[in-house]
Amino acid sequence: MPRPPLDGLIDDLYHLEGAPPYARLTLPPTPSALLIVNLGAPFRIRAGADIETAEYADGCVITMPTRAYEFGYPLPTRSVGVHFKPWGPSSFLPMPAAGLCDRPVTLEQVWGRPAVAELRDRLASAAGPREMLALLEEELTRRLCETSGLGLVRHTSGVIAATGGAVAIGDLCAAAGVSGTHLTQRFKELVGVTPKRLARTYRFTATVFGIDPAGPIDWGELASCAGYFDQAHFGHEFRAFTGLTPTRYLEVRRRFLREHPGHVFDGWPLPAD
Repeated sequence: MPRPPLDGLIDDLYHLEGAPPYARLTLPPTPSALLIVNLGAPFRIRAGADIETAEYADGCVITMPTRAYEFGYPLPTRSVGVHFKPWGPSSFLPMPAAGLCDRPVTLEQVWGRPAVAELRDRLASAAGPREMLALLEEELTRRLCETSGLGLVRHTSGVIAATGGAVAIGDLCAAAGVSGTHLTQRFKELVGVTPKRLARTYRFTATVFGIDPAGPIDWGELASCAGYFDQAHFGHEFRAFTGLTPTRYLEVRRRFLREHPGHVFDGWPLPAD
């Protein structure tokens, strides 16, 4: 867990090294953003079925996604990264988050080539994962900037998260004393998506994380308890978020469990091959 003031922007920092469970993994969207500093061979990202795969050598930044991403990992892979809260990257970006929505950028495009090259050199020569993560945390602390409107977005996002997305956006605006247009504009600037879209993502993620793939599932009851209109509405959301039907998703999750029991990646990433 990062120390203040980063703890209000970041969920965790991580180190990844070795062989991934599959050469390609699909990551359905969650209420989170991502920064990766790559220290190995280039990895590949496909941000949606209608977008071509692109190579990332130095690393990348992904603001809160609205669609599933496909990651192609080199063998072996080596990187450090940050899982941001939805609004987290805004304090480190030189551009509005909306311009990066579902458009991953290289780390060089965000921080510049000389700075990124120096950071990668320091990380690569670190004594081990603990020192690497400390270096990354120091870099983020040094780059932290004041962000206009962050307090409003953090507070309203916190209410959305606490309710699992089950909150009326109009009520959030009234409680904050701002118009819907103002709140939406701030969310697009700092999160990359609207408050309504963030709420949809929280609700879907909470619903799917509540699924036990090893047991029987009553999809109709699950949809009802999660507040979806009906099973058809839930199925539509499932395809929109994952590209899979609920039953196909369950088959893929069970495959992961069967082939890699207890793996750290089990729970959200899915095999794409």
